Amino acid sequence: MSPAERDPADLPPGSLERAALLLDAFGPDHRELTLADLVRRGGLPRSTTHRLATRMIELGWLDKLGDRYRIGTRLFELSGLVPVRHELRESVLPFLQDLFAAARTTVQLGVLDGSEVLVVDKITGHRPMPMLSQVGSSVPAYCSGLGRAILAWSDEATVERIVAAGMPPRTPRTLTTAAALRRELAAIPDRGWAREREEGNAGVSCVAAPIFGRDGEVVAALSVTGPSSAVPEKQLGPAVRMAAAAATRAYSSRRWARPGP
Repeated sequence: MSPAERDPADLPPGSLERAALLLDAFGPDHRELTLADLVRRGGLPRSTTHRLATRMIELGWLDKLGDRYRIGTRLFELSGLVPVRHELRESVLPFLQDLFAAARTTVQLGVLDGSEVLVVDKITGHRPMPMLSQVGSSVPAYCSGLGRAILAWSDEATVERIVAAGMPPRTPRTLTTAAALRRELAAIPDRGWAREREEGNAGVSCVAAPIFGRDGEVVAALSVTGPSSAVPEKQLGPAVRMAAAAATRAYSSRRWARPGP
């Protein structure tokens, strides 16, 4: 349910919860909002929205340019401390760069977040790919290479949750049944990489491989994504698998190599 669809009677009373409603009003397609936009998408009264937004500007949580509000720099600073960025991203970035140098098309890093994959990092180069999600936005797990690379090594409950969330078609090629998805997931471990061929966006294909933690649990995936003609699976699959294996070694070592008390 979007912020704009919430029933005002169900709004939480606390200041933190109300601030969260305003922050949730922002998104990849709503990076700058007027006060009217904040009221509509946040679901709070206009006076409350204005008062709270003013205080959030003072705290650095929001910024304002003219009549438009946007996410503040303080939240950007704090986001760098989130483990998925500070540990995972920094460990994997060199291998994303190597993979981009080999593939010469977009590479991405993602983690499972509910029924979707959160794009943590990406390298695009000079080729515009406006149909792809930006860093900080999400893609459906069931029809993305990143999602399938993670799901192939996830437990049954996780796969069930993805299926239960729904699998609507995004293109004529999207796999939309649980049986079809499970067949695809079952083939991934032997192959070593996941694939998605024009299921999320027409004309765009993806090859992805999982990244594991120290205990063998899948924690993320990296991928090569681009026009189908630029993503030959047989050539790029092994490269993606090797990059993910190297990223796994780097991430596992860095994550657990912490000083004692």
